Amino acid sequence: MLSRNRVVTTGRRRLLALLILWLPLSGWAQQVEVKLEGDYPELKTNAEAFIGEVEGRNATNLRRYASTAVDQASKALRALGYYKPRIDWRVEDGDSDDGARLILTITPGEPVRVTSRTVEIRGAASRDSRFTDNLPKQPAEGDVLNHGHYNSLRDTIQTRARQRGYFDGGFVEKSLTVNPEDRTAEVTLVYESGERYQLGEVTFTEDHYFESDLLHDFVTFEPGTPYHTDKIAELNRDLSSSGYFSGVDIDAVPGRAVDGVIPVAVTVTRRPPRSVGVGVGFSTDVGPRFRANWREHWINPMGHKRGADTELSVPRQNVSAWYELPLEPPMTDLIRLTAGYQREDIENVESELLTLGQQWQHELDNSWLQVLSLRWEGERFNIGDEESGTSSLFLPGAAYSRRYADTALDPSKGYRLQFDVTGAHRAVLSTVDVLHVSALAKGLYTMFDNHRFLGRVQAGGVATNSFEDVPPSLRFFAGGDQSVRGYGYETLSPENENGVPVGGRYLLVGSAEYQYQFADRWRAALFVDHGNAVNDLFDPLATGAGIGLRWVSPVGPLRLDVAKGLDPEFGGGWRIHFSMGPEL
Repeated sequence: MLSRNRVVTTGRRRLLALLILWLPLSGWAQQVEVKLEGDYPELKTNAEAFIGEVEGRNATNLRRYASTAVDQASKALRALGYYKPRIDWRVEDGDSDDGARLILTITPGEPVRVTSRTVEIRGAASRDSRFTDNLPKQPAEGDVLNHGHYNSLRDTIQTRARQRGYFDGGFVEKSLTVNPEDRTAEVTLVYESGERYQLGEVTFTEDHYFESDLLHDFVTFEPGTPYHTDKIAELNRDLSSSGYFSGVDIDAVPGRAVDGVIPVAVTVTRRPPRSVGVGVGFSTDVGPRFRANWREHWINPMGHKRGADTELSVPRQNVSAWYELPLEPPMTDLIRLTAGYQREDIENVESELLTLGQQWQHELDNSWLQVLSLRWEGERFNIGDEESGTSSLFLPGAAYSRRYADTALDPSKGYRLQFDVTGAHRAVLSTVDVLHVSALAKGLYTMFDNHRFLGRVQAGGVATNSFEDVPPSLRFFAGGDQSVRGYGYETLSPENENGVPVGGRYLLVGSAEYQYQFADRWRAALFVDHGNAVNDLFDPLATGAGIGLRWVSPVGPLRLDVAKGLDPEFGGGWRIHFSMGPEL
């Protein structure tokens, strides 16, 4: 056995040898320089890419390497349609600091142009508009020949055939004929698709535990549906997102097809039934907060679930529990039973809220998500030292929402729309008549990769014949990280005679933000917010503006803002806001 000292000594010797070998090379830079006669940046870039990095050669070795460099440069230009370039080379010895350099001087000459393009789809795919439409336009007649465009067109046809189930298809003619002397090229692609395969019956492994009806409710296609990879991917995604399984394997291999029908075999692995999660966070609205949740991902073969959540911070503490029953389809539709307790103490407004309720969630045919609810709320509250009370409300409600984002974690474009309405009447287990309406619209759009624009509009209103009996949870407050920055959390609202915010009948808030991505995952932001919670729609609104920094972390965007409230009469001033979460 080697001693530790001998191992260390051997390691040091190897490191010293590597340093000795590296030192003479460290002064050498890229030794091949490409010069193009004329303005041809794409040709120059392609030639440099084909040649690659050349370092550590003396002048003699560079002269030997010159023919290889010329050959690589010729291939690079040929790929972009320049078949007869003139390439001259010379070697400059340089000094001991810079090293020798090989200089290629290239005159591209006249390019080869496409003189004919024949693209023909035969067979069943010729009647499939989603196959034939929007094929790449290049290479087109008159274009300078680009082999990459030809390869892209050919590969697009093959890829579409695989995606859409034309597994017996193939090119009966596939050629790119180039005549360098005449500087002409002819493109011919004739594809015979054959018949389109179909998806067959979906079967699940017998040891899946869950009821067969529940699993088949995840299948959105009928036997005989034309094959498409998206159908298989959607089934995989829906099963994986259900929360029931730790693994999903779908076998839909064309080789097992019978008379053009592919059987679909699904193997699922049940996940552990329970999980516990904890986390800590911080925002300037509520300060440090602790979160915990417990989940039972499946209770019985019918796929019922249950769980509990809690969030603890200085101004707010809550705990809630829920029980969920999947409906058809289980990806979107469910019934949820809920119970919760919340205590708040924010800006001299104290409340304790107990809720019991039921929600029915259903996705409409137009992709809007509908949530119909019935809940009872019992609340005890104190506003300053002047106003206190208790309320008991039976609140039927309806909520409609729609969200689109091109990616989940950090979208580049998308929108979110949400509309909620709830109401109570004294004739039905309620202490006050009230109608509560709120709406939210958010939009995100990115231009030229680095320039992002975000917009947000919020509005709401309370109709009642006794506003003083409406509990704080149904009144409107503005200000804070997610509202009007530059003002304290929920400090924007009508005040009582002692200057305590008591909440308003209406909410009006708008925001515009510009972000510039200056590095990977980092963005700078400029924003302006405008809004207030008021008792009269013509009451003045508060304005805040500022700058911010965004970091797209692995768990979502983190936001740091420095904002100035521009209206001192509303308590505006310099404030730092920190928050995290999705932008839509």
